[in-house]
Amino acid sequence: MGGAVVDDGPTGVKAPDGGWGWAVLVGCFVITGFSYAFPKAVSVFFKELIKEFDVGYSDTAWISSILLAMLYGTGPLCSVLVNRFGCRPVMMVGGLFASLGMILASFASSIIHIYLCTGVITGLGLALNFQPSLIMLNRYFSEKRPLANGLAAAGSPVALCCLSPLGQILQYHYGWRGGFLILGGMLLNCCACGALMRPLLPPKKQPVEFEDGHLLEAEEKKVPPKKKKLLDFSVFKDRGFLIYTVAASIMVLGLFVPPVFVVNYAKGLGYEDTTSALLLTILGFVDMFARPLCGIIAGMKWVRPRCVYLFSFAMLFNGVTDLIGSQADTYGGLVAFCVFFGMSYGMVGALQFEVLMAIVGTEKFSSAIGLVLLMEAVAVLVGPPGAGRLLDATHKYMYIFLLAGCEVTLSAVVIALGNFLCIKRKQEEPEATLEMAGKATEESLHNERVGPDQEREDEERGKYRNLNAGGDNVQMDGIEQNTEASL
Repeated sequence: MGGAVVDDGPTGVKAPDGGWGWAVLVGCFVITGFSYAFPKAVSVFFKELIKEFDVGYSDTAWISSILLAMLYGTGPLCSVLVNRFGCRPVMMVGGLFASLGMILASFASSIIHIYLCTGVITGLGLALNFQPSLIMLNRYFSEKRPLANGLAAAGSPVALCCLSPLGQILQYHYGWRGGFLILGGMLLNCCACGALMRPLLPPKKQPVEFEDGHLLEAEEKKVPPKKKKLLDFSVFKDRGFLIYTVAASIMVLGLFVPPVFVVNYAKGLGYEDTTSALLLTILGFVDMFARPLCGIIAGMKWVRPRCVYLFSFAMLFNGVTDLIGSQADTYGGLVAFCVFFGMSYGMVGALQFEVLMAIVGTEKFSSAIGLVLLMEAVAVLVGPPGAGRLLDATHKYMYIFLLAGCEVTLSAVVIALGNFLCIKRKQEEPEATLEMAGKATEESLHNERVGPDQEREDEERGKYRNLNAGGDNVQMDGIEQNTEASL
């Protein structure tokens, strides 16, 4: 933990850092946008759903909650499917599920039907796209991986800025049923993005040519292939992964709270609905540029080995912003809060999966991200509702922002302090290894002084037997006689 891991990938293929990887990046950009922005964009139709089914706002809010719960909570299931079938087929099936859920929801006759169709089926489809796209991005990029993660993460604010106005237009012209049907058709683009996830293939092995002109293929040791685990729980043995999981779970408790309540915070100060809604636009616009810029910074040579500390700084920046923003009592203060929150929120979004990739590497990333998302799913379901209960008890938004700031700041302390202690212990291990290597060298030198080097003679005999098998027995006998004489 603390340094970037440069992997060859599970198939032994070096990450190309370009080429078809840019097409994979485009697909990941679109998938990230749909996955994070869609639960928020669906909220545009809530007023129509309240009138249609005669339910309350809290009932319709469960649609977004179920979507997020499926996106995070099905992480282990996605890991198992990816390790069993691969990223491309899982993503294409997920695209069909995401589209089918919205199409079926357009024919719903009760709010329960929308829970099942939009929440469960579409949520599962988006989850089957989101996680594999990050896994493929990790396999295609190594040196440029921080930049790739930053650009892919920028899909979330871009999609939010596009889908929310589009949802309002669709609702105005076609109603909520027509809007759901069209959005279901748009989600079929997830299948096209899945088709872009071409698996990396190992290079073909070439024959080896000897001096005598004979071509011999490189002999491979027949080793039985290791059975790949569908869900690798050995990641929990990694101290860095444990520290990251604990810190990320604490962070998610408060990270998503301010964007949910900032508009109502402005309304509570007496500002109009349109003016209050502009705060989210400002936050999303700043977030849009903060993510790729943070990716560029994280990719610098002197920053990348310490990217976990940059991630810790981003969380600390976000937490302090919440604490200071809780004291805002004017619209100008809330605008300033949204600008700084957008910067810190974008930094966290660009770095959270880059740091996880650096900790566990390529081979274990598919299992690690599933387990991390499962842990975060609990925090996602607890965080905003818990903040809502605090608001009902105090009737002041200040306490909500203070609580969120304390949670995010605590997560920054946990990951920074834990990483520092982990690196300190790892630095002691190489010193012990060098001491053992020195002792082994002294022993080998002592053995060379005592007796002849029998291993070299065995190697010479093996070479001559392979090259002269079938016709040079006399030469071999001569070599053996000379060896015995020397002994």
